[in-house]
Amino acid sequence: MAKENADILKQFDWLTVGIVLLLMVFGAFSICSADYNFEDTTLFSYDTRAGKQIIWIICSLGVASLIMFCNQNFLRTYAYVIFTALMVLLVVTILIASDTKGSRSWLKMGPVSLQPAEFAKFATALALARFLDDYEFNPRDFRSLARAMAIFILPMLLIVAQNETGSALVYLAFFLVLFREGMSGMILFSGFCAILFFVLGLKYWETPFLNMPFTLGPMLVMTLIQIASAAISWLYISDDTIYKKVLAIGVGSTAVGLVVSLYIIPFRLPVLQIISIAVLACFCLYQVFKNKIQQCLLVSAFALCSTAYLYSCNYVFDKVMQPHQQTRINLILGIEDDPWGAGYNVNQSKIAIGSGGMFGKGFLKGTQTKLKYVPEQFTDFIFCTVGEEKGFVGATTVLLLFGGLILRLIYLAERQSSVFGRVLGYSVSSILFMHLLINVGMVLGITPVIGIPLPFFSYGGSSLWGFTFLLFIFLRVDAERTSRF
Repeated sequence: MAKENADILKQFDWLTVGIVLLLMVFGAFSICSADYNFEDTTLFSYDTRAGKQIIWIICSLGVASLIMFCNQNFLRTYAYVIFTALMVLLVVTILIASDTKGSRSWLKMGPVSLQPAEFAKFATALALARFLDDYEFNPRDFRSLARAMAIFILPMLLIVAQNETGSALVYLAFFLVLFREGMSGMILFSGFCAILFFVLGLKYWETPFLNMPFTLGPMLVMTLIQIASAAISWLYISDDTIYKKVLAIGVGSTAVGLVVSLYIIPFRLPVLQIISIAVLACFCLYQVFKNKIQQCLLVSAFALCSTAYLYSCNYVFDKVMQPHQQTRINLILGIEDDPWGAGYNVNQSKIAIGSGGMFGKGFLKGTQTKLKYVPEQFTDFIFCTVGEEKGFVGATTVLLLFGGLILRLIYLAERQSSVFGRVLGYSVSSILFMHLLINVGMVLGITPVIGIPLPFFSYGGSSLWGFTFLLFIFLRVDAERTSRF
């Protein structure tokens, strides 16, 4: 056993560990700065958040040491057991957790509070890795793909039931893992289009277009649907004549209709576009049944579903989303301006980052930080502390560390000899990327404020331990890739 552990330590990727330790240290100092009061006599007193974070960091290193004893066979064998246990815990959380800032996601055990959603990430990664390794996964087969997706959709639904939508959105990172394992890029493309159509449709839905009897939003989005349908037919169908006809039916009819509406008889162009998309879909279905070109079904489905999705967005926004969610989206899109209300956090965060300049104001010298202008600055908005006190150079350094960590994990994932190890590696890198993208994006005001932490940086034991499990389980698997035991 001693020789086995020594061999594992030699194979361990200490570069990744070093990057993570740097992030933990930088995070602890940032938490100290965000929470520090000049009346305090010590910087890292155990009574402060910074002191508690130090304790959690030490505990997380202890957790990482324990993971050293869990070999790959153990992790594979008990992957489903661990996943099931965490899913049960998520259900229990829904039933017994008390309301905390509108969500029921925290379990209180004496003086300690834990958020099971943070630990469910590594359990989901293990279960997905085990499934794709055991099962003859065919990413082109719908049933096979649906089973794989169900593994991470289940925790998403349970976390949404806890009213933690932000934490649930992180699980969309597993689509990137499936894409690496051969899932069609069409699914990612459709997801990107859904976001683009939602944003453009919502932002410009009531924006007048010149003096025409229609607005810009529907016309713009349906034009994009027609262009995307033509692009799909060009990529997936070898017959160029079909691509040209799809382009003519969609974009061609819109161009002609726009000219007629501008210079001859003004009319509601979106109505013509709906008709042209219906004709386009019928043409593609004709090709499916007449000439057996099955790829045309994809074009038809995309065009029809995208159009239906566009006209359902307003209903979802008005009837399904909560008022605070509507406000946040409106603020991001510039539809509303509320710097002293719902937009206060982001506005103060941008002021803090901008005031840091190139090199920052120095440790404990940030005025926005010291005067507590930015709420939740030691958790969700910790990055603005870096921007104010360390400036552009410090913020860039932190982003480079995260970028280096993610790229290193992708490199480690690609050198795995098993599907289990590769899927674990891409799960870790994808989740870290999603957290980084959303957290820094909301601090800069380019993504909605949904309340997720910056990995290994933000204050909180559940988040830190959850990421420790996620990362070090993969590093343990990677260290065993060339072993013979």
